[in-house]
Amino acid sequence: MLKDMMTGFELLEPTTIDGALDLMAQHGDKGWVLAGGHDSLNWFKDRAKTPDAVIDLERISELMGIRETADGLEIGAMTTLTEIERSPLIRERYGLLAEAARKVATPQIRNTGTIGGNLCQDTRCWYYRTGVNCYRAGGNTCYAAAPQAMNREHALFGASRCVAVTPTDCGPALVALDAEIVVRNRRGERVIAAKDFFMEPSIDIQRMTVLDADDLLVTIRIPGDWAGADYHFEKVTDRNSWDFALVSIAAAFKMSGGQIEDARIVCGAVQCIPRRLMSVERMVRGQARSEQLAEAAGAEAVNGAEPLNYNHFKIPLMENLVKRAVRG
Repeated sequence: MLKDMMTGFELLEPTTIDGALDLMAQHGDKGWVLAGGHDSLNWFKDRAKTPDAVIDLERISELMGIRETADGLEIGAMTTLTEIERSPLIRERYGLLAEAARKVATPQIRNTGTIGGNLCQDTRCWYYRTGVNCYRAGGNTCYAAAPQAMNREHALFGASRCVAVTPTDCGPALVALDAEIVVRNRRGERVIAAKDFFMEPSIDIQRMTVLDADDLLVTIRIPGDWAGADYHFEKVTDRNSWDFALVSIAAAFKMSGGQIEDARIVCGAVQCIPRRLMSVERMVRGQARSEQLAEAAGAEAVNGAEPLNYNHFKIPLMENLVKRAVRG
């Protein structure tokens, strides 16, 4: 439970990716990789995580910056959310991601928070974060699913023992942009589609992403396919800043006149992973934007939702966000 100070640890500051990977291998499960640190420091202060060594990535220049490529764009995992929010290149071509970054927390947090950290942060479930022995923490109960539990922020879809949701704002935008996540370990490099980067609890209930213990997220690649599309991003929260989404939507539309040629529609905070609405995408593809289409898309989006005791409000909220995105 909550404590008053963090335990001691050795702070390590590698200057290369290979150096970081060596330190990760050396310290194993007693090491902790630090990006911006906002999620990590909460764990440390609550003494829920007590690493012997913290591997700070801030000095690795390879992990920073926004680079134009022949096929689109590359973003280093340690690039700050403020840089992404303000980048003329991202704002012009991939405004969906710039807007998602702009909606994270507060300006102070965005100045130091990184896109890699935003993607990899752990769930904010009340019970899990305060140290109870739930399924995600290795126990045999989901306290958030109990009849009188505090579960208004939790999942509508895809619950498998755990009903927590991913808190990332940038994740839904990157899934909508068909982005790729580049991961390195000491054996080599692999590329993961953003839609496959997040881990469903039915596969591994103790991980939020597919990253293995020896993996390091190094780069995000955004292809040129969706550059300059018609974008829509909205995030509904209890407060206007410093808060996580109750429901969010990231959508990209390729338009020809008033007709939707192709679409990517992804909702955040309704499932443990960013929820891509593929049935809605199929419904709107080839159709002209209209109020009738928006109504049908909203209804389809919430089909199959399984609310908990206190998050029924998320259903009309999600439905209306989808309507607004499709309506344009």
